Amino acid sequence: MRAVEIIQKKRDGEPNTWEEIFFLVQGCLDKTVPRYQAAAWLMAVYFQGLNDSETAALTSAILESGTVVELPPLEERRRRIDKHSTGGVGDKTSLVIAPTVAAAGVDVPMISGRGLGHTGGTLDKLESIPGFRTDLTLSQFLQGVEQLGTCLIGQTPELAPADRFLYALRDVTATVESIPLIVSSIISKKVAEGIDGLVLDVKTGSGAFMQELEDSRWLAQALVAAGRSFGKDVVAIISNMDQPLGLTIGNALEVREAVETLKGDGPADLRELCLVLAGHMLVLGGRAADLDEGIKQAASQISSGAALERFRRVVEFQGGDPKFIDKIDHLPGAVHLYHFQVPETGYIQELRADLLGTAAMLLGAGRDQVEDRVDPAVGIELYRKVGDFISSKDRLLTLHYNEPDRLDAALPLVSRACRIAPEKPQLDPLIQDTVR
Repeated sequence: MRAVEIIQKKRDGEPNTWEEIFFLVQGCLDKTVPRYQAAAWLMAVYFQGLNDSETAALTSAILESGTVVELPPLEERRRRIDKHSTGGVGDKTSLVIAPTVAAAGVDVPMISGRGLGHTGGTLDKLESIPGFRTDLTLSQFLQGVEQLGTCLIGQTPELAPADRFLYALRDVTATVESIPLIVSSIISKKVAEGIDGLVLDVKTGSGAFMQELEDSRWLAQALVAAGRSFGKDVVAIISNMDQPLGLTIGNALEVREAVETLKGDGPADLRELCLVLAGHMLVLGGRAADLDEGIKQAASQISSGAALERFRRVVEFQGGDPKFIDKIDHLPGAVHLYHFQVPETGYIQELRADLLGTAAMLLGAGRDQVEDRVDPAVGIELYRKVGDFISSKDRLLTLHYNEPDRLDAALPLVSRACRIAPEKPQLDPLIQDTVR
């Protein structure tokens, strides 16, 4: 079997066989297939796509490239349900959902990623907590899930190692947006970590990976179908990412907001999304008969303080100092603040999540390149959202920064992100659709 012939078939629109796809994936790992040939195949897939059989083959090949966690019989354990987001701006839901669902009696093994470009990463947020470790071994991770009901780490070398290679290659070859490649990457990792079910938060809008609703729906349907093909219970919601989620963008700022939400406060949109996602997880986990009951149970875990206490225990287990939960000044803080005022009076029509996310990245809260260093203290704090009335010279937001040069780079994007008009806009719902 020769890689060049497999590439040629896909380039010409012919399907690859399971054997050919397994050959390519294994060749990427043992280096018998050079990076340039793997890159050529990825570009061919970007343009020609993969059919259902090919997508299943690629997912299986990535899954079987490493360890697959074996679960005891269901009657001997709690159900394991994970949540995955396709990435957004200000999305700190994992920090709220994982302890909330765990406190309600469903295990949440959560392997998360880092931020790149204008979207944030759960690992970067967690690592802004002093001492918090996301680099636990697989055995430590499973111990945390067993003891606490949840643990939040980065991808381990044992789980789906082929995905690391392929994802890094996709990032530098402009092939990230391919839906079959997205599906195989996400589902292979989730199945490998040992789950019974998965709840997906597929974003749509200006700050999302898929900006058009129909594209987001297509991705959601593909993810649900792929997860179910592996025998997993899967549901996807499509949520609005035209404006940032919550009122903060940036790692320590978002941790603070997540804690406020776990204490029963926090922005209304963040709380709504967390409760809906947690509600679906409790349904899949067998703890709730329907979504309404799941939402009520999740809300009860927050109002009783059980979810916050579970988060405190997770922080301690993963080496973090939980003092910040009670005294927020134990989180990193920026040296400088810049209060951005609007030049006109009216209703906020638009707060473009992509521009504000990029501005936060330029302040140092995210990465333009994988190797960039993240500053946990910097970011953006919002005071208004779309639909709110704002007067001339009122503060719209505050930029938290440490380096003046970075502020100069971020301000033009902030200025372009907000649009104001005399009339009050009609707001789109936060939850756009549900795919089962």
